[in-house]
Amino acid sequence: MIRSIIDAIEAYAPLRLQEDYDNSGLQLGFPDTPVSKVLVSLDISEEVIDEAIAKGCNLVVSHHPLIFRPLRSISGATWQQRCVIKALSEGIALYSAHTNLDNVRGGVNYKIAEMIGLSGGLEWLRPVCADEAGSGVIGELPCGEDAGEFILRLKEIFGVECIRHNCTQKKTIRRVALCGGAGAFLMKDALEKGADCFITGELHYHDFFDGEGMILVELGHFQSEQFTSCLLRDIIHESVPEVEILLAETQTNPIRYAL
Repeated sequence: MIRSIIDAIEAYAPLRLQEDYDNSGLQLGFPDTPVSKVLVSLDISEEVIDEAIAKGCNLVVSHHPLIFRPLRSISGATWQQRCVIKALSEGIALYSAHTNLDNVRGGVNYKIAEMIGLSGGLEWLRPVCADEAGSGVIGELPCGEDAGEFILRLKEIFGVECIRHNCTQKKTIRRVALCGGAGAFLMKDALEKGADCFITGELHYHDFFDGEGMILVELGHFQSEQFTSCLLRDIIHESVPEVEILLAETQTNPIRYAL
């Protein structure tokens, strides 16, 4: 049943940990529907739903919610509306684990830290729920790295065509803070906790003036969170190993780079 998938995800990342503005959870479908296959994707798009149809999946699990703001009509006028119509007509349920998966210990930011190779105990940049959860994490590299070389290593790990960063000033990086997606709101927290470098998916122009000697690195929203699909797959498989789980092959990053 779809309910078993929901229970697996929410046991790992309870909905109570999501931000007030968020809309995580079951967005479309019925919990008691049997599951054929599960397609996991960072985003939901018309192409992702087409892929689910082609592969015989009747549940799409995503990180970013399709229905984030209320839909005032379902007429096919927008891509979100068309996704809802197509999913309904094809019997495909939609579920999203967004900021609850960002904020939980072992969640999205822990996955990013793992990819970078941060060692030792990770700390929250901004803890909540009596340190049970939080926004962003900070940890240390096994040894100091030249800032320029570290940024190039990030470029390779995350497959980024172009990384934006501030002046490296020949700085050595050891203590690294990070937040996947739009994490600029945590810059001050990273500074206060003594980060040599702060990595996130999105920064504004004026943010780059406010580093105060801290290296700022913008990976891109999609690039910073791309491994979330693997995290969701592993969470589901751990509790429901009998269900077939597929990682979406559809490229959902809407941003292109002219090089």
